[in-house]
Amino acid sequence: MKQKYIFLFTAFSLVFFSACSQQVGFEVLEPAQIDRMATVKKIAVSNFRNDSVGLSRKIEAKLSNFEIDGKKFFTVVSRNDLNKIIAEQKLQNSGLVNDKDIVKVGELIGAQAIISGNVSPATKQDTYFYEERVRCADRKCKNLEVYPVRCMKRVVGLSAELRVVDIAKGDIIFAQNLSKDTAFKHCADDSRAIPSKEMAAERLAQRIANDFTYKLTPHYRHLNVTLLDDPDLDYSDKQESLLENALKYVEQGRYDKAEKLLMRLIDSTGGKSYVAFYDLGVIKEAQGKYKEAKEYYEYADDLMIEPVEEINAAILRINSLIAKRKKTMEQLNR
Repeated sequence: MKQKYIFLFTAFSLVFFSACSQQVGFEVLEPAQIDRMATVKKIAVSNFRNDSVGLSRKIEAKLSNFEIDGKKFFTVVSRNDLNKIIAEQKLQNSGLVNDKDIVKVGELIGAQAIISGNVSPATKQDTYFYEERVRCADRKCKNLEVYPVRCMKRVVGLSAELRVVDIAKGDIIFAQNLSKDTAFKHCADDSRAIPSKEMAAERLAQRIANDFTYKLTPHYRHLNVTLLDDPDLDYSDKQESLLENALKYVEQGRYDKAEKLLMRLIDSTGGKSYVAFYDLGVIKEAQGKYKEAKEYYEYADDLMIEPVEEINAAILRINSLIAKRKKTMEQLNR
């Protein structure tokens, strides 16, 4: 069995090394799934209907605290200001359900969008079964016996209808029913208590808030990209050493040194080694220099005679990352 080793070398990048491959891990910034949210920077979160799990407060907290590179993505209107306007307009305080009311309140508090919702009661389903245990059948434990233990599986579910209304246009930016569930097991010989429906529902509400915020905001995603470590040409001992040491420097987070060694390898092979070009592309991609990475990947692609899975994947991936970065920068107004 091949043994794997994991090295942590920076807060932003991980390198995984094994007997058969080496990978570089890094974070990539991707745009919000709901593109229109980039046009509404000042938002408010109303009280949701039937919200016994505090979902509206959880979403409000997530959006209020959300930052990209140290900058707030949204300005969230104070809940006190929102409730004051609702009271003055003599509207229901258990959740805004009428689009006209939402637009009216939004205009009065200066919000560009309001998030409203309806939370369904949490569900609970308990099922019972037996598991086998083994214990000593006598004092000296010469014999063993199997005995049954009664167990319970509890499944708790929670769902909510959430929507975002554009105040200026009066239409719905985003609407979706989000659902989560979780399962627990408890047996008679287990000293740990099983969570109540209410406690489990609180946790599920936090998961729904996380998922909802993820859809509305740009976010980081982790990628692992494989390096090529087998020579594609008849390398000399010196050239093999250049490739081997370059990968060691990548492993240690020394991208600058690895790049110099790979450039020497390219020069020594007359620019004929797709392995060196590809690995340089991975380094540039990990550094967030996508245009340079694309150039190196295309050099590697031009040198291929037979398809190489890693290079084909790199060409598709880097084009996607470049397009997503452009969209993200538009959403961030940069």
